[in-house]
Amino acid sequence: MPRTVYINGRYCAPEDATVSIFDRGLLFADAIYEVAGVIDGKLLDFASHMQRLDRSLVEMRMPAPLTHDEILAVMRELVKRDQVEEGLVYMQISRGSTGDRDFLPPEGMKPTVFMFAQHKSDVTRQEFQNGIKMISAPDIRWGRRDIKTVGLMGSVFAKWTAKEAGGAEVLMHQDGYVTEGGATSFYIIKDNTIITRPLSNDILHGCTRKALLKILEDGDIGLDERLYTLDEAHSADEAFITGASTFVCPVVQIDDAVLGTGKPGPVTRRLQDIYMDFIHKDAI
Repeated sequence: MPRTVYINGRYCAPEDATVSIFDRGLLFADAIYEVAGVIDGKLLDFASHMQRLDRSLVEMRMPAPLTHDEILAVMRELVKRDQVEEGLVYMQISRGSTGDRDFLPPEGMKPTVFMFAQHKSDVTRQEFQNGIKMISAPDIRWGRRDIKTVGLMGSVFAKWTAKEAGGAEVLMHQDGYVTEGGATSFYIIKDNTIITRPLSNDILHGCTRKALLKILEDGDIGLDERLYTLDEAHSADEAFITGASTFVCPVVQIDDAVLGTGKPGPVTRRLQDIYMDFIHKDAI
């Protein structure tokens, strides 16, 4: 089936979607993005993604090119056209083009907006069931990781490091403390308590993280938001990552440290069940 994408108000084939060579997203990574998960052909955590998008736009001093309702309509149309039952929708907004290159953009630029849908891969499904190995690496990204910008080469370099060492995801650390995964939020579990880094400019404010922690507020699983070391991660009872299309994915090994029995642990399995039950009911 031919694939459909959206760019600047129209739907078209991918090969017909073009942007100017002077677009600031290309020249300066002057662009932000969002990734909304899809389950049962419906969108996950849409309101949270729009809140984060609005925050990124404000921090980047960019106007909102579409309303939330318009974005929702486009995302739903892409999911429908590409028949995505489980996967994601990617949206990117750049500051646009002035027809030339200059560091400081003028006022009143027209943003470039594009979106496309993706099907979830079989590899991701296998990782959800069996768990993954993570490889640690220094966090070399810029200091405003709370803004979901497309300047992702720090994460790309780190993910290369992980792949070359046999890992499925990288576990980044800075100043002696764990930050997050290359494209995911990271958590350890110790004595039935989830430990994860508190929100700041040092990590992305994950929408799946927000939803999961909200669900657990009245439960019997503890939560400790604090800084913690790589050694603590190596000695955790269990660990897991979350993301828009990752959902809740077990981590069974970090570097040479096998966690627990080397298989997804009981708390992580319970978290998977809780979150999957929630999203099947909450998706729109």
